[in-house]
Amino acid sequence: MSFSRFSALDLILNRTGYDLEYVDQPSETISNYFGCNVFGDTPMKEYLDETTYINVKATIQQGAKLSRELADDVAVAMKNWAMDKGATHYAHWFQPLTGKTAEKHDSFFTLSNDGNPIEEFGGKELAQQEPDGSSFPGGGLRSTFEARGYTAWDPSSPAFILEVGEGRTLCIPTIFVTYSGEALDYKLPLLKSQAFIEDASIPVCHFFDKEVNKVSCTLGWEQEYFLVDEALYIARPDLMVCGRTLLGKHAAKGQQLEDHYFGTIPERVYTYMRDLENECHKLGIPVRTRHNEVAPGQYELAPMFEEVNVAVDHNSLLMDLMDRVARRHRLRVLLHEKPFAGVNGSGKHNNWSLSTNTGVNLLSPGKNPGKNLRFLTFFVNTCRAVFEYADLLRASVASAANDHRLGANEAPPAIVSIYVGEAMTKVFNNILAGNTDTEGVKKVLDLLSKVPNLELDNTDRNRTSPFAFTGNKFEIRMVGSNQNCAGPMTVMNTIVGMQLKSFYKEVNDHISKGETQDEAILAVLKQYITECTPILFEGDGYSEEWRNEAAKRGLSNHPNTPDALGAYIAPNVEKAFEQSGVLSRVELHAHYDVKVHNYILNLQIESRTLAEICFNQIIPAAIAYQNELLINIERLKNLDFSDVHTASQMDIVKRISENLLGMKSSIEKMREERIMANAKDTSIDMAKAYCHNVKPHMDKIRLHADRLEYLIDDKLWPLVKYRELMFIR
Repeated sequence: MSFSRFSALDLILNRTGYDLEYVDQPSETISNYFGCNVFGDTPMKEYLDETTYINVKATIQQGAKLSRELADDVAVAMKNWAMDKGATHYAHWFQPLTGKTAEKHDSFFTLSNDGNPIEEFGGKELAQQEPDGSSFPGGGLRSTFEARGYTAWDPSSPAFILEVGEGRTLCIPTIFVTYSGEALDYKLPLLKSQAFIEDASIPVCHFFDKEVNKVSCTLGWEQEYFLVDEALYIARPDLMVCGRTLLGKHAAKGQQLEDHYFGTIPERVYTYMRDLENECHKLGIPVRTRHNEVAPGQYELAPMFEEVNVAVDHNSLLMDLMDRVARRHRLRVLLHEKPFAGVNGSGKHNNWSLSTNTGVNLLSPGKNPGKNLRFLTFFVNTCRAVFEYADLLRASVASAANDHRLGANEAPPAIVSIYVGEAMTKVFNNILAGNTDTEGVKKVLDLLSKVPNLELDNTDRNRTSPFAFTGNKFEIRMVGSNQNCAGPMTVMNTIVGMQLKSFYKEVNDHISKGETQDEAILAVLKQYITECTPILFEGDGYSEEWRNEAAKRGLSNHPNTPDALGAYIAPNVEKAFEQSGVLSRVELHAHYDVKVHNYILNLQIESRTLAEICFNQIIPAAIAYQNELLINIERLKNLDFSDVHTASQMDIVKRISENLLGMKSSIEKMREERIMANAKDTSIDMAKAYCHNVKPHMDKIRLHADRLEYLIDDKLWPLVKYRELMFIR
């Protein structure tokens, strides 16, 4: 017998406080234990001699490859530090194209040549491992019989100790590549994109400051998620298998009253949050913010900004931690972008910026943005890059799960637009009011001097904008809560880097014609602002008026993943990735193939799960209630009651039959469409068939199931209801 709704509710009601494994919080301040499980600067100083420490730090900061001798020294120090903390194993920790993290554990224990037991870990083991490469998504880069893949150490992201129960494992962040060197993960393209945007940014920075020799991409993510009780989770097969509810009638109360947003955090959730933050801080993840989100049972946490590579690692690690910690509290985390219909889904806002070794945020306008030519340069180039590659940015966040958010009136629409705010709109208008000749550029400079000062964060926030300027950074609001941040960050770094390369060349072309540097920069910026004006939008991105206006402006609207993913293999995108060196054409097509395949698999799993739930649980419950009603009708008639007295029962019987018939018919049609979709010649045709032919039947099945939930006696309904999932803490 399955674990039913009522078994779950009984378990929760009879649970005592002792059943919940609350973890004691450290009595010391966060700053005293922050990063205690990270092989960072302090352990390196302690476990490495001074000369080796200086050489290692210099090598890592310069992005150079460590020599074998240095790698051996680091490995010994890392092993000693980890074993002093109780670690018995080490693992190369990587981020394959599954979107999850992966790890292969090996013990420090081995036998010496003479058979004696020893603990050993050298530079060879630190630098490289060989996990099976064939069982991970590869988009055709590897055949099934070609199993060899390699993980290689990424020194720019510090190693850490992962605590799971009583076990301790030294985890080493790595890249994951094929035997022939193609990227099989998210990290290697991200690292290449970092190097590319730095290479493109430094010459542009030298227009303003010759002291700049390093430019870093920074990221601050915001993670939204839902929490449900573990017993309720187990009683919902769709949550267990798909991460979202495939059916379920909306609760009478959802988020209409907006009373959950920023409300008092429930005690049990608060305890979970504190425990999670404790684990994060030990691993050097600088989380600071926690609060209730809009939907009942939805929450958010956010860290301080970090360099993008470390920030991505931390977010990937966080998603694993969230699940581990939740299980300790008899809770389950839902990271699906849309676990419940009718209330807001979850996103992951990526706040992206650029900073220099001289301590300057290149996207910070300061108090005089109209006179801050360096800020205007990087600001306008970012806008121009997003205009040029808007379809690619949209594709980078496309997934079956995120399709439930993008385009709905709860998340940024599938039409990519840029919100710059009132003050920057005025600056743009002033620049556009000038002329392109030298005298006109001088007039633009005069106009800029009249622009009022812009205080930090003076710009408002537009929650309907997919790409919004929020004072000193751009916020990419389209990213899904379950996604690896590296995908859209790699795209941002690459397209902005390509744009900066073009800008540098065009400015020098103007200078060669006799213009001053400032005149040349302003002339090019004016041209870029003119070109990207169609994508600038300050209004309501949810409105039908904007959809119509966007079409007039020639902006793309890709509301579903199969249509959006075509941008990955567009000629201009292939050219950008190849010229930047971030992804070869083969790698790019492999990433595209993986995304298409993942979309198909998600809908295959969901459609099969939905049919199974209907046949195994919904239909039997409907028939059982229908039988009860028919027995009641028969007994009333035996007592000589007229048809008038049994009309209500008969009406419900008929409505149940109609919905059972509609559900059964839709399930059969869905099955037929799935068979035809699976027979398609290409994966993209298969994905489109699932999107346009299979998915609509899933919606019809849900409609019938939700109507049955409304009609059937509550005591007979087998699935945990929305009111229970969202409001039982």
